[in-house]
Amino acid sequence: MSEVLPLSYKSEVRKSSNLSILGSTGSIGTQTLDVARECGYRVEALSCNKNIDLLLTQIEEFQPRLVSVGDATVAAELKERLRDSAKVRNDMEIMHGNEGNRAVATCPDVDTVVAAIVGFAGLSAVLEAIRLGRKIALANKETLVAAGKLVMQEAYLHGASIIPLDSEHSAIWQCMLGRPENSWRKIYLSCSGGPFRGYSRAELEKVTLKDALNHPTWDMGAKITIDSASLMNKGLEIIEAYWLFAAREEAIDVLIHPQSIIHSILSFVDGGVVGIFGSPDMKQPIHQALAFPEIVERDESYAFDPLAKENAELSFERPDEASFPSLRLAREALQAGGLVPLAYNAANEAANYLFRRERISFVTIFEIVAKALEEFHNLSNVKTGSYDDMIFAHEKILAAVFERYAPDLDSRLLL
Repeated sequence: MSEVLPLSYKSEVRKSSNLSILGSTGSIGTQTLDVARECGYRVEALSCNKNIDLLLTQIEEFQPRLVSVGDATVAAELKERLRDSAKVRNDMEIMHGNEGNRAVATCPDVDTVVAAIVGFAGLSAVLEAIRLGRKIALANKETLVAAGKLVMQEAYLHGASIIPLDSEHSAIWQCMLGRPENSWRKIYLSCSGGPFRGYSRAELEKVTLKDALNHPTWDMGAKITIDSASLMNKGLEIIEAYWLFAAREEAIDVLIHPQSIIHSILSFVDGGVVGIFGSPDMKQPIHQALAFPEIVERDESYAFDPLAKENAELSFERPDEASFPSLRLAREALQAGGLVPLAYNAANEAANYLFRRERISFVTIFEIVAKALEEFHNLSNVKTGSYDDMIFAHEKILAAVFERYAPDLDSRLLL
């Protein structure tokens, strides 16, 4: 683990200078650009799906040499809107699709790739960056959920470092820094509980899309917000932590912390317990990852104030796994091994999308994932899957879910 995830401030990894950002118009991407603006990082390449209004603003400010968008139609529109602009560099290249994402990840002179594309779609570009031995600031948890063994092996082989941007995994990493590898006992991933904390199964059967998108503390994109409401996000994070920290499944727990002040907790073999406090945004984890192994001073206004009235209360509780079976299903996927965690992720991506399209109920998300783990249990036999194996399995699972629950829709919408 320590070869890929650096655990010492004496690491050979260097402070970031030149960035590529995969997913620049999403929550993580925009906050990364805030940090780049604050700290003077050079931004060489950007990618997004379709939000070219925001992308145009980012291009004009940061002057990247390369941008990529979701498809050829969006690329053509972007080129048209940039045609007469005097605010962009003349040699900027515009690409699209997976090829464009891979080009952004491998852009020359980049030392750090911020992987903030949501879903399985981010995996291919991350693997390309890993094979160049780059520093990966990883917010795309699905990369490790679907392909943890392959990603960690490739990173070790090519000398790449993977530093977590998820606030929970960043907090655990920061708690581990400078300590002996075998000194910790248990990881506690914190969780706000989402908008449905305390709901019974019967109550969950009646919730709407609008209800699910109303997160109590975090401001995130729609996919992640729904994952938070269903606690599928925590299931994904259990699997991510398993690979990132070389942790035993039973050494990873989840606790509900409604205030979202403590980002995660690590207990040690000597009885000590350490956590990372902070406001519910991503700028501190992003700043930590890009500056590492240095500690770079920021304006005092960014500091967390433990004496502020709104930070006075801390509470913790166990998640209700009867109403929210997401965590149990994630553990079952890990225990099955092979590519079964990929099935967990793919089924959830499909279910999340169909719920956002209001084609299924909220509780059907759990049903879809449970059925996928049962139907595709034979993926446990694929112990060393290649990327081609993974994309084939991912597409097959998406197609199976759409065929059963929305046969009039094309599952390729998610690819």
